[in-house]
Amino acid sequence: MALSFDDYRRHDALGLAAAVRRGDFSAAEVAQAAWARLRAVNPQVGAVTWLDEALAERLCRGEPDPAADADGPFAGVPYFIKDLHAPVRGVPLRHGSRLFAGQVFDFDSETVARLRRAGLCILGRTAAPEFGMNVSTEPVLTGPTRNPWSLEHSAGGSSGGAAAAVAAGIVPAAHATDSGGSIRIPASVTGLVGLKPTRGLIPTGPHRGDASHGMSHEHAVTRTVRDCAALLDAVAGPDVGAPYFTPKPALPYLQGLATPPRRLRIAFTVHDFTGAPVHPDCAEAVEAAARRLQALGHAVEPAAPAFDAPALFAASTKLLLTGLAAQVTAREQQLGRAARDDELEPLTRAAVEMGRRVSGIEYAAQLPAFNAQVRRLAAFFETWDLLLTPALAQPPARLGELHTRSTDIGDYTRMMCRYTPFTGPFNATGQPAASLPLHRNAAGLPIGVQAVARFGDDSTLLQLARELEQDVGGFDRVASLARPA
Repeated sequence: MALSFDDYRRHDALGLAAAVRRGDFSAAEVAQAAWARLRAVNPQVGAVTWLDEALAERLCRGEPDPAADADGPFAGVPYFIKDLHAPVRGVPLRHGSRLFAGQVFDFDSETVARLRRAGLCILGRTAAPEFGMNVSTEPVLTGPTRNPWSLEHSAGGSSGGAAAAVAAGIVPAAHATDSGGSIRIPASVTGLVGLKPTRGLIPTGPHRGDASHGMSHEHAVTRTVRDCAALLDAVAGPDVGAPYFTPKPALPYLQGLATPPRRLRIAFTVHDFTGAPVHPDCAEAVEAAARRLQALGHAVEPAAPAFDAPALFAASTKLLLTGLAAQVTAREQQLGRAARDDELEPLTRAAVEMGRRVSGIEYAAQLPAFNAQVRRLAAFFETWDLLLTPALAQPPARLGELHTRSTDIGDYTRMMCRYTPFTGPFNATGQPAASLPLHRNAAGLPIGVQAVARFGDDSTLLQLARELEQDVGGFDRVASLARPA
């Protein structure tokens, strides 16, 4: 008898792999359930933009994935890689852009190779906005990605396709990337666990070295904390030639979840880093989390780091835009022509032009400005073990509100600062930060709470997340689209 969606959906990734090992059901039945779910809901949500149908058919027939380790902890579990940054051998990598149509690599990134060694069967790509620039996934290339909790709302960005695939029940976890909040933002609006690990913990090579001055990270969105931890165990550690790395702890992250965190000093804020208030729904989520943690025995007080958030944002933006300009220029050189008008979205073209106008001296001047604010922000964690903030300053946005049709970069960046002021600073510091699904508003939409730990202390952050997960009776809530009819 085929594995029903309800039976498939009640397992996380580790649970699916364990059930296959026990013989409760077969890897073929898992593949069949995932593909059936994809066919049923992907036309509505727009999560998956490229599927390896030949591999999917092979898995559904009970044949193994030759690239995946049959003995890995996730053996037999289907997985998707975001359409940004991570090469997968033989699979298109378009960065959500028409300019990169036809780009295919003949190798796996080190992260992808490690995911395969963990047993994951990589079936394709999930949607991303063009070059990850938007905090909503609505690229011209593939169309909008919809939130499984409300199809009129955005699934966030830039890992919106990954989040929608998980929240809609297609897969229990999916690869995601984060250069300014792109794991945590979609996790927040779709009710998932989204961890941006410490800088240098997950490899970025061999195709990238210093990824956006250390602001760019890779990991996953998951329904459970244990999947988040186990995936981190699978991929963490330096690759050959890494410009810097953070060592893994002696105790694996998954094993560490068995021990509750020590009594922690936790700060929380319901204002952004300029002192502006946030939407009441977002403030309520943080305040409720603070009360819960206090009841669990932690020392919790209102406090916030003192640094110049606009100055850090300005420096980060110039560094990122020059990197984007270089990426587009390299593609034009590869093609032997300039990008056509119909190959870049209006906002992207304006951003590339702005990046090209940054002189070498101006570029270099951003680095000490960036460093000065990073030092002030990181110093806060000399006193505090953790900081709680809203993941976003506003509830989930409707589709179309966060568009890229404008060419006014200033207007767009101001909108970004109003919507997501809390995530980017911790890309700059490189600290581990996670959005946790602790709240829903009166409309039933998820509202995430961001927890930030000291540099390199991903273990404590995961332990705290697990403690909260157990206290609330589990993070894994079934999105509207994933509920039985």
